[in-house]
Amino acid sequence: MVVDDAVVIRGLLGRWLDADPALAVVASHRNGKLAVDDILRSDPDVVVLDIEMPEMDGLTALPLMLAKKRDLVVVMASTLTRRNAEISLKALSLGAADYVPKPETTSEVTTSVDFRRELIDKVKALGERARRLRGRGRVMRAETNAGRTASLAPVGALAARAAPSAMTARAAAPEPAAKGALKLRPYSSARPRILAIGSSTGGPQALQQVMRDIGTSIGEIPVVVTQHMPPTFTAILAEHLGKAALRPSKEAETGDTLMPGHIYVAPGGKHMILEKDAGAVKVRLTDDPPVNFCKPAVDPLFDSVAKVYGSATLGLILTGMGHDGANGVKTIAAGGGSVITQDEASSVVWGMPGAAANTGMCSDVLPLAEIGPKIVRVLKGMVR
Repeated sequence: MVVDDAVVIRGLLGRWLDADPALAVVASHRNGKLAVDDILRSDPDVVVLDIEMPEMDGLTALPLMLAKKRDLVVVMASTLTRRNAEISLKALSLGAADYVPKPETTSEVTTSVDFRRELIDKVKALGERARRLRGRGRVMRAETNAGRTASLAPVGALAARAAPSAMTARAAAPEPAAKGALKLRPYSSARPRILAIGSSTGGPQALQQVMRDIGTSIGEIPVVVTQHMPPTFTAILAEHLGKAALRPSKEAETGDTLMPGHIYVAPGGKHMILEKDAGAVKVRLTDDPPVNFCKPAVDPLFDSVAKVYGSATLGLILTGMGHDGANGVKTIAAGGGSVITQDEASSVVWGMPGAAANTGMCSDVLPLAEIGPKIVRVLKGMVR
């Protein structure tokens, strides 16, 4: 479902999405009220939702949509103003899965290859994950119901029901690789002197949870973050992470000297790397080409962190599309450092963390809720 008050944009997005053989636009609306009223009838997997619309805006419509369809995926679409960036991040906290920054003018939207690719990629990845989870839920409910009635059925009837149910479970909902099936390496024996984090789709929510969990424990180390985000968004993200951790936090600038207990977020549109300078470690922003189609990208940050801190590096890869960070994970491991990555079940998209986990160079693959407590233990030297 596409929801946007501009008829030209609505039509353009609809044509782009419909042109992909994996997608179909089931409805198109000019405001949030019409979309909310139509959710159950059209039954979309994904809604692309504009923010500023007459009668009912996107932020108002979002919780109403989710109340009607709990497994709905909502992708916010907004232009890059500070107000819209704030609203988009607020929408993530209210249940939106992700956001797509729209170019400011209709002509720019029409000609932006990057915007079109990002929109389609996110709709497909998030929609597919929602369908997989929905399939698992149906299988689990069916097996539970079969179990409830089995006690009243003859043994033969139970056997007849059980076999198809098991086959359905395997076909409809293959389980992610068990942690034990992934190759892990021991943690470094060196106490970490920095925490470097990479994230993308679903990252803002995951980052805030991690920061809340580790805020009291990062007083002796700096934290550097590359989150795939456009300009304006990253400055606001830095503010939110600081509030979550109760620590100083900022969008990084060239020349910043890393300070213990401080959080530095790579600005949208620039790569962030670290360099030694007269005994201090400083930030340098570069305007180099995108890496893995991303700018900022995780790999340049991780490579530079490993070069500066070696075995005292602790890396973390959180939820996100693509494979950015996987090469950087290898670099950190080669330098003797450690990396934790988020598991599939708790990731919005297990692209980046999955690619990292499958390098065999990570020390742990953990649910989001367990990542913060594990980092705290690693920082205290309680994990080897």
